[in-house]
Amino acid sequence: MLAKWSRIPRHLWRIGAESHLKFSADLHVFHHRSYAKVAAAVAPNIGQLGKGLSSGHVVHVDKLFLSKPCSLALAKESPLRMDEPQYEGIKRLFLRMMLFYSKQSQHIRAANVIYRRIVSQVDKPAIYDVFNLEKTFKTTFSLLVLHMWLCLRRLKEEGKEGVERGQYVYEIYNHDVELRVSKAGVNLLLIRWMKDLEKIFYGNIVAYDSAMLPEAGQDELRNVIWKNIYSEDGSSMPNDAAALRAVQAMARYTRREVTCLSMTDKEAIFSGNFVFTSLETEKPTSKGGGR
Repeated sequence: MLAKWSRIPRHLWRIGAESHLKFSADLHVFHHRSYAKVAAAVAPNIGQLGKGLSSGHVVHVDKLFLSKPCSLALAKESPLRMDEPQYEGIKRLFLRMMLFYSKQSQHIRAANVIYRRIVSQVDKPAIYDVFNLEKTFKTTFSLLVLHMWLCLRRLKEEGKEGVERGQYVYEIYNHDVELRVSKAGVNLLLIRWMKDLEKIFYGNIVAYDSAMLPEAGQDELRNVIWKNIYSEDGSSMPNDAAALRAVQAMARYTRREVTCLSMTDKEAIFSGNFVFTSLETEKPTSKGGGR
């Protein structure tokens, strides 16, 4: 599947996806695509976890991967929460007439929040430092796909309603990717590049699902992550200790996020009131004035 990257303009690989999608309150223009045909996988068990990488940030990778998985839901008092506005009286009546409370509008607002959580995690410098990744269009796109898979997988656990909400998240993702590709300088043959990226998305999703099945090999997820995120030509894992540690860290992070999301309640998942596990902590302050 990574061979398809050879058809993406080479200069995209060198361009960091630094431009962020400025979300509107509602996004009404959708392409009629569907991710629902991709099979859901079985939640894994967390086994023995090891060490990851850290560079440039204070990151407790060992503590993170060895800690007990927990819900990612935001606390009720968290300033990061994005709750639906509670209007009353004439204002509520007016908004109801304007379809603000329609099922589609509620799906769109919630899907925007969910996708913001994904973009926020992918855009953090720590994720590139911890997993020894250069921030290029390819790596950013690959991390977007990984975190999209994590969210869509969790939404599918809620059945038809979850798949429906996931479809709106997927459409917003497609719109964001189109903007990123366009801002990276690809204006001609944009439709062709989007089709290639869509194929890569589906290929990655299927590979991640397969790697999480109970019958999958112990190293299958690690190998899939290498091919989808690290490798530029689809080659096998090299005999390089640093590369191996980085990929193993990413695989352990992925397994832990799957479990944490499964422990996160439906309301938090559907409203987007959750955050992925932080990979960064505050730098320690020196005592005695330091230099």
